[in-house]
This record gives sequence, C-alpha cells and structure tokens, in this order.
Amino acid sequence: MDQFLAYSIVGLSTAAIYAVIGSGLVLTYTTTGVFNFAHGAAGMLAAFTYWQLTVGWGWPVPVALAAVLLVAAPAFGAIVERVIIRPVEGLGEAERLVVTVAMLSGFIAIAQWIWNPNEPRTLPLFFPGAASIHIGPATVTWHQIATMAVAVAVAIGLRILLYNTRIGTQMRATVDDRALAGLTGADPARSSRFAWIISTQLAAIGGILIAPQVTLDATQLSLLIVSAYTAAVFGRLRNLPMTFVGAVVVGLLQAYLTGYLPQNTTWQGLQVAAPALLLFLALLVFPHGRLRGKSVRLHPVPTPTLRGTTVFAVATVVFGVVLATVLSPSDLVIYGAIFSFGLIALSFVPLGGYAGQISLCQLSMGAIGALVWAHLAPDGQWWALIVVFVVAAAAGAVIAVPALRLSGIYLALGTAAFAVILDLWVFSIPSINIGSVHITLFAAGSVNVTGPTVFGVHLDSARDLMIVAAVFLAVASFGVALLRRGRFGRRLIALRDSEAAYAMLGGNLLLAKVAVFALSAGIAGLGGALYAMQQQSITAVQFSFQAGLPIFLLAVVSGLASVGSGLSAGTLLIAPINMLIAVAPRLQNFTALLPGLAGIGLGRNPDGVVPYFRRDWAPVLQHRIALALALAAGAALWVLRLVGAVNGWVLFWGVAAVAVALRIYVATRPQPSAEPEPAQATVPPEWLGLRRPWRAEDEEVLDRAVARG
Repeated sequence: MDQFLAYSIVGLSTAAIYAVIGSGLVLTYTTTGVFNFAHGAAGMLAAFTYWQLTVGWGWPVPVALAAVLLVAAPAFGAIVERVIIRPVEGLGEAERLVVTVAMLSGFIAIAQWIWNPNEPRTLPLFFPGAASIHIGPATVTWHQIATMAVAVAVAIGLRILLYNTRIGTQMRATVDDRALAGLTGADPARSSRFAWIISTQLAAIGGILIAPQVTLDATQLSLLIVSAYTAAVFGRLRNLPMTFVGAVVVGLLQAYLTGYLPQNTTWQGLQVAAPALLLFLALLVFPHGRLRGKSVRLHPVPTPTLRGTTVFAVATVVFGVVLATVLSPSDLVIYGAIFSFGLIALSFVPLGGYAGQISLCQLSMGAIGALVWAHLAPDGQWWALIVVFVVAAAAGAVIAVPALRLSGIYLALGTAAFAVILDLWVFSIPSINIGSVHITLFAAGSVNVTGPTVFGVHLDSARDLMIVAAVFLAVASFGVALLRRGRFGRRLIALRDSEAAYAMLGGNLLLAKVAVFALSAGIAGLGGALYAMQQQSITAVQFSFQAGLPIFLLAVVSGLASVGSGLSAGTLLIAPINMLIAVAPRLQNFTALLPGLAGIGLGRNPDGVVPYFRRDWAPVLQHRIALALALAAGAALWVLRLVGAVNGWVLFWGVAAVAVALRIYVATRPQPSAEPEPAQATVPPEWLGLRRPWRAEDEEVLDRAVARG
C-alpha cells in the first residue's frame, strides 16, 4: 500500500504535465482544425531555451520563465501561425498533417544544430531547497505540487477563455465556418493567431515542467507528446475535462507499470510503449465525432499513359545503372537507398493518393519485410521475397480492420501508435514464442543480411543490389500505374471521395481497405528487405517511427497522386543531403533541416513536385531532336566517366548544364500552336452517351459523380 501511494503521486504529477500539453493540442484543433504533430517539439525548444537562460547563462529562474513563457513562446507561436500554418489552411487534412510533421522534423534539427546532442544537459527541479511534504509513507516534492497546481490553473483558465470570453467564442466559431464567422464581425486570422500563441505557451509550460524529470534530449522530449496524444483522444480532440481524465489514466498507468512489472527486456518495452498502446485502444473503443475543419481536399488523380509509364520505368532502371557504374563502393551503399526508400515512398501512392488513407507506419512494414528476409533467406533464397510481400501484406491487412473505424487524423494517430508500439516494444523483444512457433526478431540487437541468389548468381555487391532495387522500383511503379488505370483504381478513388456513398452504392469497405492496405504494406515490405540487403546489417533504430516521418513527408511533397513520387521521394531524401555534406561538411546540421523545409513549403505547391516538373518539362518532349542531342550528350559524359576521363562531379554538373541548356533552348523556341477546339456545352454526367457519343474516359467521370452523390 505504501508503494501504491508513492506510485500514485508520481503518476499524478506526470499526468498533470500530460494534461497541460494535451490541452494545448485540443485548443489548437478545436479552434483551427489543425492537429499539431510538432506541439511537443515546441515544448522541447522552450525547455532548451530555458536551460540556456538558467544553466547556460545564469539568469534568475523568474526572469528566465518570464522570457520564455511571456516573450519567446508567444512570438514563436505567432510566427508559426503566420508564416507556416496560414498558407495551408485551405488544404486537405493530409497536407496540413504533413506541414506539422515537417515542423516536428525541422524543430528537432534546429535544436540539435544549436545544442550539441552529444553533450549531456540536465535541468534542476523547481524549489530544490524546499523540504518535501510527507503524506503517510509517500514523499511529495514542491516540484510535483507546482506541476499539479499549474494543471488545475490551466484547466480553469481554458474553460473561462473558451466559454466566457468573446475571443474564445470567435475561436470556436472560426473552425466551423471561417467565412460565416467573418460575416458576424469576427476576425478569423486574429482568432487563429491567438489560439496558436496560447497553445505554444502551454507546450512551453509542459516542456519546462517535464524536462527536469527526463534527459534533455531533442527527440525524446518531442516524442513524449505521444502520451499527450492519448489524453487528447480521451477527450475526442475537443473535450478538455475528458482530456484531463485521459492524462490521469496515462500517468497512473505508466507509474504502476514501472513499479510493478518485472524488470526484463519484454516488460520494460511495454512500460515505454504503454501510452502508444493505450492510444491505439482508445481510438478503437471511443466514438469519434465529426472532424473539425476541412478534412479532404479532393483533386483529380491523373491517369498515367502506358507509354509514359514505360518510359519512366526504363528511365528508373537506367538511372540505377548509371549510379551503379559511377559511384564509389561507399557511395553505392549511401545512394542505393534511393530506390529501396523509393519503394517505401511509393507505397503511399495507392494508399494515400488513390484511397485517401493516411498511414504513418509504412517504415514499420518495411521493418517486417527486412526481418522476414533476414531470417528466411540466410543464403539469399529468392523465393523469400515472395514471402516478404505476403507477410508484410498480411500485417497491412491487420491494420486495415481497425482502420474501418478511423479516418483522417484519427487514422494517422492510430497508425502512428502502431508504429511506436512496434518500435518501442515488439522490436525490443529478442524473440517471440507463439505456441510451438519460435519467431526471432533483433535477437542480438542487429541482424546480418545478404543479397538474393537468382539462377545460381549471388547478388551481394552494393552495385548489384542498387540495380536490383532500381528494377524493383521500376516494376512496382509500373504496377501502381496499371492499378490506377484499372477498375480497382477507380474504386479506390471513389472510396477516397466518399466512403458513405461508396458503401451505399454496393462497395465493400472492408474488402477495399484491406486490399489497399495489404498492397501498400507489401510494397513497403519489399522496400525494407532491399534496404536491409544494401546495409548488410540492420537494427531496430533504422526502422523507428521518427525515421519513417521524412519518407512520408517527402512522398506527399512529391505528390501522392503521381506514380513518380516514389523515385522522387527517395532521391530527395538521400541525394541533396549527402551531396551537400560531401561538398561542405560544415553544412551537415543544415542538411537535417531540408526535409522539414520541403514539407513546410508544401503550401506553395500542394499538388507536389512531380506534377509541377511534369508540366514544366512537357514542352521539351515536343522537341525530339533537341531532346535526342541532350540524351546523347549525357551518354557521352557517362562514357567519359566510365573510362576515367572525368570524375563524378564533372558528370553531375555536366548533365545539369545540358538539362538547363535544353530547357532554355525550348523556352526560346516558338511553341507549336494548336487549333482552338470549338467550345462545347458541358454535358451533365447523367446525359453522357445520349447528348454526345460515349467516350472511354466517361466511365471514370460517371463513377466520380455517383460517388460524390
């Protein structure tokens, strides 16, 4: 009983911090319709700033608190709202989610740039010299008392703000109908800015309060937000009292698990992953109300042509062959990940681009594929790749079943929780026994992997594996394009447009979701297996939840509706960062910001990079002679590199110069003018085939019109 009371006090003090942070999440979502994945990172930056002022520069604690909470945090929140959030307010939920994920990535990179992560830092507790209070056998520090008092004050203050002030009413009205709120005299921009300022202050309070109890680490502090996610889901992202109840449940659960579970590898992982497990269960059990704000941004999904897709697939293989023949052995390992990560990024296209489902656990599917290959193919048995696809697809199908209850941000949180559970708990278990079946995971911390053996030829060199990965990416891209052109692809797009209409018209939601989750997970599993082959030895850290966020981010930045987003995302993830580091090693910290900056810039080009470049370079295809000469010049540079006449940088800049010259030449040439087509009256979908002859593309037009109801 004495221990129970002590654990309860620890759990309640931790719960108070989760309540403060979770209330900031609820405030932002309730008033602006944006779920801020970077909320914990904002608190992390505040904690580091507070450490710098107090420990680093010796400022008095009251002055440092005032500087952080009353100056730095409000200014930071206002800047984020104005510069980053406001440009993406009109986008769909996936795009807004990507922007906050980009903020998370960028804030962690900034913290690690300013404060060396290899130097240990600690913050002292508040009131360190005050005598503790004894409640029976339990001891309560004044830091814990202050934490719980702050949580109570935040709860009362937010209730008064939202329901007893004019600005609070305007904040709640703005997210429901921004235009209508403006007609009533409210200022939507002011309401949004005020909400972000208050939310950032709450994150700063939570970060400063929890930092003395944990290691002052950028990634760890940022991802402590998972516990606050759970508290917010208890309140269904809009109910502050239930958010506080959820925080109490999470805090007490963590304290009791830490105190009572056996201290071994299996149970220690469960202690760490408990908030994520509780989040997953809460998402499945609790009913979810209407999502706030505009949740889906409908846009046409282009139908790739067979000719264009074939050219792209061939170009992908050629790109892989060129890289494999010009890079050094060490660079082959680094840049080979372009194609394996490209496969994982491609898995988002059928899932997110066609079906409109958000998943943050695709790299976890890659980890499953890597483990299956490592343990089933110790000698490179090629048939194990088939098993990789099947097992990863089965894992994706398992996720699809609970996904029937989830959509939008709830689905994103559910898949994120699943990834964290695998990352912190399942992958930390050396092996699992299911009946008589013994399954080995990362038994010794790392697993050795070899390449495949095909027709008696063992493909184990970095050069061979890069070409193999390029071929797999090309084939998978072609298959995804065929999926889009087929009937199932049209059904997935109808599912994205309206799940209710899809089901009402006879579509099987369970079958469609299971199929698309399984397909995307299978593709990601193959990407993980190929990545493991290239690395030759893998650990669980390489497939962590935070490692998968940049892949998701760059897949959306590339354009989820485009088949080429796989190659684009893999290239953007690997090439710019490593090339900049090779040229200027001092820019290593800056390069960590690049994925975040790319995601933040999504508001300027929401359709993605691939569609933009397709439109921009389309005129080049009309000048076949100039294009042929440019390709010949590139091939000549490649041959010169093969014979050692030039180095890799000359090849790179030479090809870049040829491409720029080709683009300038085409831009200065007169474009062929097409005869204007006579204007035709728009035919309603129900009259297609009656008022004018039926066309092949009319089937998709009719499907989309029916799905929208």
